[in-house]
Amino acid sequence: MGATVVQLTESKKQIQHTHRVFEDQKKAFRNNPMPSLTERLENLKRLKRVLLNNQDRLLDAIDRDFSCRSRDESLIAEVMPSIQGINYTLKNLSGWMKPSKRHVSVLFQPASNKVHYQPKGVVGVIVPWNYPLYLAVGPLVASLAAGNRTMIKMSEFTPHTSALFKELIESSFAEDLVSVITGEADVAADFSSRPFDHLLFTGSTSVGKLVMRAASENLTPVTLELGGKSPAIVSPDVPMEDAAQRLAFGKAFNAGQTCVAPDYVLCPADRVQGFVDEFRKQFSEMYPSLRDNDDYTAIINERQYDRLKGYLDDAKAKGAELLEINPARENLNDGTRKIPLTLVLKTTPDMKLMQDEIFGPILPVVSYGNLDEAIHYINDRPRPLALYFFGYDKNQQQQVVDQTHSGGMCINDSLMHVAQDDLPFGGIGDSGMGHYHGKEGFLTFSHHRAIFTKQKFNSGKFVYAPHGTAAHKMVYKLFIR
Repeated sequence: MGATVVQLTESKKQIQHTHRVFEDQKKAFRNNPMPSLTERLENLKRLKRVLLNNQDRLLDAIDRDFSCRSRDESLIAEVMPSIQGINYTLKNLSGWMKPSKRHVSVLFQPASNKVHYQPKGVVGVIVPWNYPLYLAVGPLVASLAAGNRTMIKMSEFTPHTSALFKELIESSFAEDLVSVITGEADVAADFSSRPFDHLLFTGSTSVGKLVMRAASENLTPVTLELGGKSPAIVSPDVPMEDAAQRLAFGKAFNAGQTCVAPDYVLCPADRVQGFVDEFRKQFSEMYPSLRDNDDYTAIINERQYDRLKGYLDDAKAKGAELLEINPARENLNDGTRKIPLTLVLKTTPDMKLMQDEIFGPILPVVSYGNLDEAIHYINDRPRPLALYFFGYDKNQQQQVVDQTHSGGMCINDSLMHVAQDDLPFGGIGDSGMGHYHGKEGFLTFSHHRAIFTKQKFNSGKFVYAPHGTAAHKMVYKLFIR
């Protein structure tokens, strides 16, 4: 009882703090509604410096939150894309900020049309637990580039990373420019109800609906980066080694705790055994052992571990064949929170792992007869965040591109589209809405203000009342045809 009271008191303080910071940022934005290019570049450079100077501390904090998080995975997926994203923005920001000229019809000449990119104001960012650094820094880079103030709600499931990131941001930025908020789910719920000028949420579809509902009360525009069941298609003729190796990388990375991880594989019926054998070989070469292998990441917490184990138990009870890949045959059931990558065959639609996003090292394999059948299987389900096609036939590639929808796509690779600086990242349908990364991030957090400009000569007077004059009739004759 006492602990509950303390938690409620702490949450109340954090919520009050959130409200105060929000008001301070709104006031600061009014005092400086259009930061210069120089200011924005300096803010980005400051962010880069603090990340580079503290990368070892950040890597250690992430590792502690996961109990075992591959240092190289954190470098590859957290630090490297954060720094590269800043570098790309520094290089291109001046061009992005320039107003874009637009066409003016002869009817309105002489005049000019331009789109000016204004900061929106105060941006809210809600960060998930699976990539706590990158999914905080990426939106922050875009928001600062667009000239906004930013409030970031970190996940309660990564307390070490969240506390350190808060410390580092507070040491580098004024609170009315960038602020990091920590706290439990009630703090996050209140955070999403603030009348931000834009709100970006990364997380599950179910929570995304709650965030969007809260934002709608303030007519706050939202970018939702959700998830879903991202399929991978193995073509009838791709070399199996190529497909299996790249899929093993994408599924094993962060132990499958990635929103764009391959969620299930569609494989030609006559190639399923070949896929299983090659996948087992490729995974075993990457991870010859699991228990004490720092390259193989643990599941973030007991709640997620139990959820994944429940998926496996449910599938097995309903007739699935589970193929556990544990190369050294180690015992992992004594608190390691590591789950061997498990292929699941003979799936049925009523299994939980075929209904929910898996978000872990479990990979169902679904057989298909021909490519049309695989495409129909995907299109019969909610639109995914990512789609992967493995095959070198250009006609097959184009067929999958043209006949499916997904937030993003890789052809003959997995995950890597997320790391491209000049590609937008975002979902569609149940997997989200809106985009960011690179220029699209700048545009997402900017108001595209249309400005029509005329000088002394006024051509518009030719359509002023009284109507019915010869000038009116000439205008109608020229422009209504």
